[in-house]
Amino acid sequence: MGIVLGNIIAIYRRELQSYFASPLAYVVASIFWLLSGFFFAAILLGPEGVIQQTTQLDLNGQRLGQPAVSIDVPYEFLRIFLGVLGSLALFVLPILSMGLYAEERKRGTLELLATSPVTNWAVAVGKLLGVLTFFITMVLPILAFEAIGFSYASPPVQPSVPLLGHLGLILLAAGVLSLGMFISSLTESTILAAILTFALVVFLWVIDVIAKNLTGPVAEALSYLSLLQHYNNFVRGIFDSSSLIIFVSYIVLGIFLTAQSIDALRFQRS
Repeated sequence: MGIVLGNIIAIYRRELQSYFASPLAYVVASIFWLLSGFFFAAILLGPEGVIQQTTQLDLNGQRLGQPAVSIDVPYEFLRIFLGVLGSLALFVLPILSMGLYAEERKRGTLELLATSPVTNWAVAVGKLLGVLTFFITMVLPILAFEAIGFSYASPPVQPSVPLLGHLGLILLAAGVLSLGMFISSLTESTILAAILTFALVVFLWVIDVIAKNLTGPVAEALSYLSLLQHYNNFVRGIFDSSSLIIFVSYIVLGIFLTAQSIDALRFQRS
């Protein structure tokens, strides 16, 4: 057990260092921060922002002689903003995961990795933890934005809502990165890996729309597989064990398929 943990940590450190040394990773992070900051300001202060919508509802209520509509502005802002972050993550995560194994194939080091004494599971877990840690570092500056904004919020923000919302974002990222890691293990083309991962994630994101047009057990099964539905549960501050299970299932599935893919390569080389 100690040897396996040591191997995971070694792979994790190597992978994390590679991301912090990659110009592409910094470009992706910069674009993510730029777009996140833009949408943060647009949602909060723009023409259709939460504050303007709340003010308009209050004015309409007073003009019509009706009581003003009471809206939890911090909650509405966080719900909308986390929804935007989830959508941005759909574009960012495939780019982060595309080189996890594809670069190893291109450099010819995947064969060495496949025949090394380190287990495939340890390699996959280490790589996933490395890229997930880098994504979390991308989210940290955004948490600073939110903390500054929420410090002036009235009523105060309930801690459970942002905690569950950002937990959902991390679980979503881990699931997508795990599936992207598997796809990356199948090809040496990073571009193809990114495209295929994006296509798969979009399908899992909108599958809930397909399910709504169906009936019966098939509709229920497809709806349960939807990333959007389960992510929205966390964004709304709802802790649903089934949502946690589905995200963990995607994470484990990606790691399992990746290990099997590398094991197949090891079998071919033996």
